[in-house]
Amino acid sequence: MMPLISIIIPTLNESAVIVDSLLALQSLRQKGVELIVVDGGSSDNTQHLAKPWVDVLLASVPGRARQMNKGAEQAQGHLLLFLHADCRLPNDAYQLLAEYIEDDSVWGRFDVRLEGDQIAFRVIETLMNWRSRLSGIMTGDQAIFVSNSLFKKVGSYPDIPLMEDIALSKKLNKEQVARCFKSRVLSSSRRWQQNGVIRTVLLMWGLRLAYFFHCDPSILAKKYRYKRG
Repeated sequence: MMPLISIIIPTLNESAVIVDSLLALQSLRQKGVELIVVDGGSSDNTQHLAKPWVDVLLASVPGRARQMNKGAEQAQGHLLLFLHADCRLPNDAYQLLAEYIEDDSVWGRFDVRLEGDQIAFRVIETLMNWRSRLSGIMTGDQAIFVSNSLFKKVGSYPDIPLMEDIALSKKLNKEQVARCFKSRVLSSSRRWQQNGVIRTVLLMWGLRLAYFFHCDPSILAKKYRYKRG
């Protein structure tokens, strides 16, 4: 029997979180959800740790867009869901997605909640969710989902090193209005904690503004890595 939903997880050196993340998805796997991990050349043991807990384990050249596209090429599900390795789906994710299994034009995302009790995280996540609803632009933290047929129709993720989620959202918005679930994906706050809340906010706003003005994503990716480093 073909799976109705395929979850595609791109990884790169995620040994610290990958087992817990995949264990949290095993109840969905028991319902027939296909789990696909696409590793971008980890230097740790991410692949070894992931193998027992997935249906498909793929190796890829690094690059989130390339990894997710490779996973989508192998996916058997009618609905594709792209999930970061450090994000957790809400308990009602399957029920919400199952309503759209037969809709070949559906796409959308979940609301996001950041880990941690800091008030700053509540403000950031609220702004992220509002901005997404108003703009129709989704980010990977929000667990983007799309019908397999629609994903192929728009040509999959653009092969760019950064802003691939924004670029995909723009293409999908031309085809259909997104479904925005209020149930929340729990997203890791590690990048905010490592680099500082204000610094991270300013960095992401600056990169998105530069992308809006057609700055080359390869240049933005270099700035992103440099600023995070």
